[in-house]
Amino acid sequence: MPSQPSPPPVLDVPADLVAPVFDRRRARLVTALIVTFMIINFADKSVLGLAADPIMDELGISHSAYGLISSSYSILFSLSGLVVGFFSARVSSRVLLFVMCLVWGLAQLPVLIVTAVPALVVGRVLLGAAEGPATPMSMHALYKWFPVGRRGLPSALQISGAALGTLIAAPVVTWLITQFGWRSAFAALAVTSLVWSAVWWFVGRDGPYDQPAVRAPAKTGRPVRVPAETEGPVREPAETEGSVRVPYRRLLLSGTVIGSVTSAFGASWAMALSQAWLPSYLKNELAMSPGTAAAVLSAVSALSFVLLLSLSPAVDRLTRRGVSLRLSGGVPQGVAVACAGVAMAVFPFVGPLPVRLALIAVAFAVHSIAFPLHYMTAAAVVPASQRGALFGIVAATGTLPGLLAPSLTGRLLDTAPSAGAGYTQSFALAAVVMITCGAVAVCCIRPARDAARLGALRDRPEPVSPDPVR
Repeated sequence: MPSQPSPPPVLDVPADLVAPVFDRRRARLVTALIVTFMIINFADKSVLGLAADPIMDELGISHSAYGLISSSYSILFSLSGLVVGFFSARVSSRVLLFVMCLVWGLAQLPVLIVTAVPALVVGRVLLGAAEGPATPMSMHALYKWFPVGRRGLPSALQISGAALGTLIAAPVVTWLITQFGWRSAFAALAVTSLVWSAVWWFVGRDGPYDQPAVRAPAKTGRPVRVPAETEGPVREPAETEGSVRVPYRRLLLSGTVIGSVTSAFGASWAMALSQAWLPSYLKNELAMSPGTAAAVLSAVSALSFVLLLSLSPAVDRLTRRGVSLRLSGGVPQGVAVACAGVAMAVFPFVGPLPVRLALIAVAFAVHSIAFPLHYMTAAAVVPASQRGALFGIVAATGTLPGLLAPSLTGRLLDTAPSAGAGYTQSFALAAVVMITCGAVAVCCIRPARDAARLGALRDRPEPVSPDPVR
């Protein structure tokens, strides 16, 4: 008879620690606000790609110049995610998300004041700096409201903001561009960002799951039962009295974190191509009208949304039943990125349009499930007090393709014999990156092993200096 899989090892949690009570209603409200936050985030990212053709025509810029403008978004993106991640333990998520979204609105204004390439670059650099911490910090804020074993669905909803952002933004922004000019889309997003900031300031607040567990009164002499909502085979490493923080070097060199970053890198490469160049590819290479191209982008986003809402809750159920996080979260994210890479390599050579569109959907949608899963696997090996900083580091390294992919694609389009050949080369490069990253993720992500190693390091007592009196 096969033995039952054992849950991932965690640090010993003293029996007299009282776990926070799960506030379901407030958690759902915060989740809804954070999903809206992510919808705005990805609408801001995608507006430049949707307006690529009219902007290039009006300003008279080449593909390479447009690619550099698109890549300028990522100049400070990774750095800001890294820096803000380290401040997340000292500054509340309420303040961080408010400031970020406020700056998003302001970043749309330069191009409305001065219609020139420098204004576009300034706006995109500022937007990238403000959006760099958005995904990791909003995920960190979300984790403060949900215990381990209940984070799959909210994580999927948070990441699905990317899909919903494109699903909603593609037709709406395209309509604004077609009817009122491309500047109207920037203005509408500026107003939306400012409105969300105001709502979040009055409604949003931090949850209880980033606080050290509270020790029960000593006079009881008995362990305190953990509330039913937080029970399960997997618990987060407790921040107990005298606990030792894990050196970031050890965290970053663990196989699970390396594999999680790698899967995010491969998935981000596809996402960067989707935002910067897929709309132009659909219109120019497949001869689609702006409305048809927007419908295809919305269909791809809808597939991402369905996959996210289907898989991540399943990971929660498997985790609560004792299935290792490597099998429930690590392997799926690596396989998803690799499969999307295979589709990326194949679709430029497929003749029938319906088959090509189906492969495009796989290439630009299936990789999305790596985003919530790579946060879940990375979080499994880090103490809660260091989670925000680690998420910032993971996001900073995993999203570097936003700086590389758009500019490389623009260069290939300008140097290739034809635009079609340039797109084919770009998609082949993306396929190599994604397949490699998926394979590395499958091999390296082992949360149980790394939690045990890092837990042993944290539990090692500090050396006691000799008493000078004795």
